[in-house]
Amino acid sequence: MDPIAFTIFGVEVAWYGIAVAIGMLAGVWLTQKRAQGQGFHEDVIFDIAIWAIPFGVLGARIYYVLFNWDYYGKDLMRILQFREGGLAIHGGIIVGFVVGYLVCEKKEIPFWKMADIAAPGFILGQAIGRWGNYFNQEAHGGPTNLPWAIMVKGELVHPTFLYESIWNLMVMFYLIRYSSKKKSDGEVFFLYLILYSIGRFFIEGLRTDSLMIGPFRTAQLISILMILGGIVAIKVMRRKNTFKK
Repeated sequence: MDPIAFTIFGVEVAWYGIAVAIGMLAGVWLTQKRAQGQGFHEDVIFDIAIWAIPFGVLGARIYYVLFNWDYYGKDLMRILQFREGGLAIHGGIIVGFVVGYLVCEKKEIPFWKMADIAAPGFILGQAIGRWGNYFNQEAHGGPTNLPWAIMVKGELVHPTFLYESIWNLMVMFYLIRYSSKKKSDGEVFFLYLILYSIGRFFIEGLRTDSLMIGPFRTAQLISILMILGGIVAIKVMRRKNTFKK
């Protein structure tokens, strides 16, 4: 699998970047449609996305680099090689969340309502962007003889990018359906964190290139925190909503 899609004016364009870009565009498109359905002007989404997406990508890169400092610390210029891959979604979620909150505060947009609208778009973008790992032949699992195994460096392995992509799509459809049943603003967003993290926790256990904190897989630890934090947040928001009534 050639990771380079094409060359234009001497610059190589990687499939990884194309997959990530398509994922972002799809996520913005879905969020825009959902926002319009709830009375927001389409420009509102672009105003948020134009800040949240670049900073989210930067956060994803910084997160990945920090947990791979033994590699990047020896050659700092490699930090700028985005086309080689190396984005950690947890870093993107954290930074994108903070930047999105700040933009909403500045423009006086109800943040938690907007977060609920955007949640299905977030995970749609992740589902598509995961295919960048396929083109880079990375983020795969260990050896397997399952019928859907993929060949990487002469060995059949688990296509963990595919597992996560399918899981994310299922979560997206569930979030869209659940949106009409939510009991408080912010609930859909935290449900997104919970459901994504459940899938990520188990899929991460199959991977061979996990970022580590000592003997523990970083993504699994973060997933546990997000699951617990999301459950607590939903309970708190529902309680506040009950008191308001």
